[in-house]
Amino acid sequence: MESGGVGGLVGRCIEAASANKETVEKWRRQRRTLERLPAQLADALLRRLIRRRLLYPSLLEVFQQSVEEIDLKGESYVDAEWMAYLGAFRYLHSLNLADCRAINNSALWLVTGMTSLKELDLSRCSKITDAGLKHVLSIKNLEKLCISETRLTADGVMLLSSLSNLRLLDIGGIPVTDKALSSLQVLTRLEHLDLWGSKISNNGAAVLEMFPRLSFLNLAWTSVTRLPNLPSLTCLNMSRCTIHSISDGNCKATASLSKLFLPGTTIDDVDEAFRNVEVNNMTFLDMSGSSICNFHFLVKMKGLEHLDLSSSTMSDTLIEQVANVGINLRYLNLSNTKLTTQGVCILAGNVMNLESLSLSHTGICDTALTYIGMMPSLRMIDLSATNIKGFAYWGRDDLEKTFSLCMLQNLSRLESLNLEETKVRDEAIHPLGFLRGLNCLYLKSDFLSDVSLHALASLSNLKYLGFRGAVLTNSGLLLYMPPVTLRVLDLRGCWLLTEDIVSSFCRSHPHIEVRHESIQMIHTIENVCAGSSPFHRTIQAPKLKSKEGKLSHAPSGFPEFAFVDERTKYTREELLELQLLPLSSFLPYGPDVLPEVLRKE
Repeated sequence: MESGGVGGLVGRCIEAASANKETVEKWRRQRRTLERLPAQLADALLRRLIRRRLLYPSLLEVFQQSVEEIDLKGESYVDAEWMAYLGAFRYLHSLNLADCRAINNSALWLVTGMTSLKELDLSRCSKITDAGLKHVLSIKNLEKLCISETRLTADGVMLLSSLSNLRLLDIGGIPVTDKALSSLQVLTRLEHLDLWGSKISNNGAAVLEMFPRLSFLNLAWTSVTRLPNLPSLTCLNMSRCTIHSISDGNCKATASLSKLFLPGTTIDDVDEAFRNVEVNNMTFLDMSGSSICNFHFLVKMKGLEHLDLSSSTMSDTLIEQVANVGINLRYLNLSNTKLTTQGVCILAGNVMNLESLSLSHTGICDTALTYIGMMPSLRMIDLSATNIKGFAYWGRDDLEKTFSLCMLQNLSRLESLNLEETKVRDEAIHPLGFLRGLNCLYLKSDFLSDVSLHALASLSNLKYLGFRGAVLTNSGLLLYMPPVTLRVLDLRGCWLLTEDIVSSFCRSHPHIEVRHESIQMIHTIENVCAGSSPFHRTIQAPKLKSKEGKLSHAPSGFPEFAFVDERTKYTREELLELQLLPLSSFLPYGPDVLPEVLRKE
C-alpha cells in the first residue's frame, strides 16, 4: 500500500495531505498538531512526501518530535542543510543515506551525539573518509552501520572497535586488511558482517572465530580459500572465490548453513569443500556460473527450496541429481545451461511444488511445454531465447500441427510468462488468451504484429505486457483495448509507431505507463528543462512549449532542430522490406547504389 501500510480513513487523509505543494503548505503551519502525530502515521506521511518530491529541508522541522525512520536513499540533493535538520530529530532510530552523493565529512558532524540513532546507512557516499567516520563514532548506541564503498581506509576501519553495540557491520568494497579485521574482534555482538572485496587472507579469516554470534558472512571477491569452523553461521557468501574448505578444522560443532551463495566460484574438490558443513538444513543454494562438473553433493540437500545453477555445466546427463532433491524446490534456475527437452522430461513429476522455473537460453523446444505443463504449482516461467515456436508436429509422420502453448493452460497458478526472443508467431499466440491468471507477459519478436496484441486483450488480469520489437502499426495500437488491470505496456523497439500516435494512446489511457523510444525522448528533454524537483532547482531552464504534440522550441543551451519522420514516405510493405535488408545496403555511396525502395524523392 502506498501510504506505508496505513489504510482506511487515515490513509486517505495522508493522501490528501501530500497531494501537492499547496496542500503541504497549508498544514505546514500546524506544527503543534504534527508534533503529536503518532510515529507510524508520521513515518507514512514523510515517506509519501519523499516519494512525491515534496519534501524540503525546513519542512523536516515539523517531524522532529515524531518520526522514527527516514529513508533518503539515492536522493542526490541531500546535503549539509538537510543534515542540520535531521540532527535535531529526537526519536530517530533509523537513517538511510545510501547513495546520497552530496554527503561529506562536514555534513556528518551534524549528527554527532544522536543518542536515539541505532541504524545508519552511508553506503556509497563517496565523499566520506576516515575524518568523517570520527563523527559517527560519537553515536555509541549504533547497532547497524553500513559504510561500504566509501573512501574509508584500513586505519578508519580500526576505529570502529569503539562501537561495542554493533550487530550489523557492512564494510564491503573497502581495503580491509587482516590487521584491521583483527582489531574488530572486540565486537562480540556482531551477527552480520560484510567484507566483500576486502584484502582479507586466510590468516585474517581465522579471526572470525572470535565472533560467537556471527550468522551472516560475506567474503565475495576476496582471496580467502579456507574458513575456520563457525558453528553459528547460517548464511555465507563466497562469490567469485576459490574455495578449498568452507569449514576447516575437526570441531564437533559444525556449521549448519541454510543459505549459501557461490556464484562464479572455483571448487577443486567438492567433497573437501563441504566436508565439515551440515547441509541437511540448507534451503538456498546459488552456484550460478560455477565450473564444477559433478553435483552429487546435492543428494544430501533434501530441504532445498531455492536452487540456481544458471550458466553452470548442468546438462541432461546431470539433471537427475537435481530431480532427486526436487520435492521441496520452489525456485529453479537452469538458464544458460546445456539442458534440452530431454532434461525437462526428467524433471517432470519430481518438482511438484516448483513455483519458479527459468530455462532461458537453453536448447529446449516446444515438446518441453508438455512436461512443463505437468508442474502444477508454477507461478513464473522464463522461456526467453529458446527454440519455442508455439506449435509442434505430432503423429507418426509429424504431419499433425498442434499449438504447443495450449499445454500451459492447466497451470492455474501461472502469473508470469517470458517468451522474449523466441520464434512464436501471430498464429501461435491465441492460446495465451486462456491463461486468465497471468499478470505479466513478456514478448519480444519481429514475428508478432497487430493480430497478436489484439488477441492478448482477453487477459483480464494482466498488469504488465511487454510487446517489444514487434511489427505494430499505428492503427493496431489505437484499436487495442487493454484490460482495465494493465499498468505497464512496454513497446520499445516497435519501430513503426510514431510519436503522435503513442502520445495519443497515453492520453486515452492515462493509468498505463507506456514505454517507447519516443516517450523516453520527450521525458528526457522535459527533465533537462524542468530539473529533478521543484524544491531543489537552482537554475530554471525555459520550458518546452508544445502544439499539437510537436516541439516548438529547443531547450536553452541546445541547438534548435526539427525531426522529420522519414518513414511517412514509405508504405508498410516497403518498411518491412527495409527491415530485412542488410546494413551494408545503406552505406552512403550515392543515390545510384541505394536499395530500390529508398530511391524516392
